[in-house]
Amino acid sequence: MRLGLVSTTVLAMCLAGSAFAADLPSRAPPPIVYAPVFTWTGLYVGLNAGVGWGDSGGVIVTGPTAISSGSLGGGGSDGRFVGGAQIGYNWQSGAIVYGLEADIQYVDTGGNLNWGPYSWWGGRGGGDGAYLGTVRARLGYAIDRTLIYITGGLAYGGLNTNPLTGDSTSNAGWTIGGGVEYAFTNNWTFRVEGLYVDTGEGRKTQAFVNPPGGVLPAGVYTATTSGGGGAGLLRVGVNYKF
Repeated sequence: MRLGLVSTTVLAMCLAGSAFAADLPSRAPPPIVYAPVFTWTGLYVGLNAGVGWGDSGGVIVTGPTAISSGSLGGGGSDGRFVGGAQIGYNWQSGAIVYGLEADIQYVDTGGNLNWGPYSWWGGRGGGDGAYLGTVRARLGYAIDRTLIYITGGLAYGGLNTNPLTGDSTSNAGWTIGGGVEYAFTNNWTFRVEGLYVDTGEGRKTQAFVNPPGGVLPAGVYTATTSGGGGAGLLRVGVNYKF
């Protein structure tokens, strides 16, 4: 009899405890929120600025009363300002990033166009700068928010005004280079990039009448350049990724 009473009491206490526990508020763990994984995939636009060094070359001028030769400036120490804008698109697969990019640059030729691939009989004066553009493929390896890449493709450019003819000029060639890019937010990136560009401007023959400055007597002359068709660019840039 006493054993049955004790058993009944214990059972009642267990049922009461279960009912009380059911009435307590739930203590489920908070949901886990995962931070979005950064990806290089997407469209981007940006600006860049830097310095360029043009290859040196030579020029031979022939005409009815004179034959002369000289050198075109723009050697390794003749740095010029370059600046412009770029647009591109990246795709990322694992750690591999690949994409396409196009840019357009203004080149400060120092007023006399005595600069590497945009030189025509250096020092004749009358120039107002040059333009340079590229359309390139990019291939890189991403280490989280850091991208190390190589790039190459088409290059084009020329003088805004050719001082010998008064006309604009345009040439096409190639470019190759590489760089490092870092994403300091999910949308903004910063890069340092180096390119070698050859537009073929340094290998050219052109006829003109009485060159500017009146140095030579009136007549028809021919200027033939050799070399000086390439340029190295070192620039920094910032991009906004959509």
